[in-house]
Amino acid sequence: MLDIKVTKTTAPKAKPDEKHLGFGNHYTDHMFIMDYTEGRGWHSPRIEPYHSLELDPAALVFHYAQECFEGMKAYRAANGRVLLFRPEKNAARMQSTHRRLCIPEIPVEDFVQAVKALVSVDKDWVPGEPDTSLYLRPFTIATEAHLGVKPSASYQFIIIASPSGAYYAEGMNPVKIYVEDEYVRATPGGTGYIKCGGNYAASLIGQMKAHDLGYSQVLWLDGVERKYVEEVGSMNCFFKIDGVIRTAPCVGTVLPGITRMSCIELLEKWGYKVDCESRLPIADVIRAGKEGKLEEVFGTGTAAVISPVGELRYEDEVLTINGFQTGPVTQRLYDTLTGIQWGTLPDDMGWTQEVE
Repeated sequence: MLDIKVTKTTAPKAKPDEKHLGFGNHYTDHMFIMDYTEGRGWHSPRIEPYHSLELDPAALVFHYAQECFEGMKAYRAANGRVLLFRPEKNAARMQSTHRRLCIPEIPVEDFVQAVKALVSVDKDWVPGEPDTSLYLRPFTIATEAHLGVKPSASYQFIIIASPSGAYYAEGMNPVKIYVEDEYVRATPGGTGYIKCGGNYAASLIGQMKAHDLGYSQVLWLDGVERKYVEEVGSMNCFFKIDGVIRTAPCVGTVLPGITRMSCIELLEKWGYKVDCESRLPIADVIRAGKEGKLEEVFGTGTAAVISPVGELRYEDEVLTINGFQTGPVTQRLYDTLTGIQWGTLPDDMGWTQEVE
């Protein structure tokens, strides 16, 4: 168990209007920091007033991108309780990311304790308006000052928190997706299955291209054959085709999303046939759309939870899905997940943890 030193701010910030939070615009009074030093391990866990970081210009994070992050939320239940959703899964995924990037791992129990400690200190920042939450951003950066490609000898693990509204300003409405077949997001043996900033930087050009064409997100194809669907921007993607719900397998190029995992477990519990192991060619999606068998498409992720897809464009083909309306399975998943997260439905899956 971590011995976390807490230093509270003497100058609390004014809290923003919960009805107009936006996403990722505001930050709480405090932050969690823990250091790593080679030969000593992870040490000095602490909660301090939110402040800027001071890093050497030669810090390895700036030059060789040895860094990673997680995304999770704390929710205000109607009875005032504050809930976390499967935080141990984020902890385990960050361990996987650390291994891939040659960063020393943080024990799952230490990660969860750190998250709970920060949320507890900043509990009054967890908003209570509908569809709001406290977005949590744990991240790790390489801090050693050295110009040369090697694993850092020192790191900082930091958690910041941001009271936020819905990820999409338009709310739970279908979005338009552009299928990218020019640029590549991830390749086998690469870093597509972890949450490192380089993945997102590399995806920006496809995102800008989609926006210029009037689309809000990019559906990436595999990096070898440009044939199989993988994931959408910051989300995993599901396709309901002729009664079967399919999503790309996590085989090294697709992020194993916590919301993705939860949707699969719910769908299987409800009796749907789910195929999350075989690859899905984009040609099959287009064919299903033309034949009227593409029943629903939706994205899943921590930020948006569930995002219905109403239009899909691939090359010169444009498909309208379910009359540009949110489908019944998509809606049921959204209602169930958010009900569990905000405590309005019983958590019969055992997914939430209360912050004291």
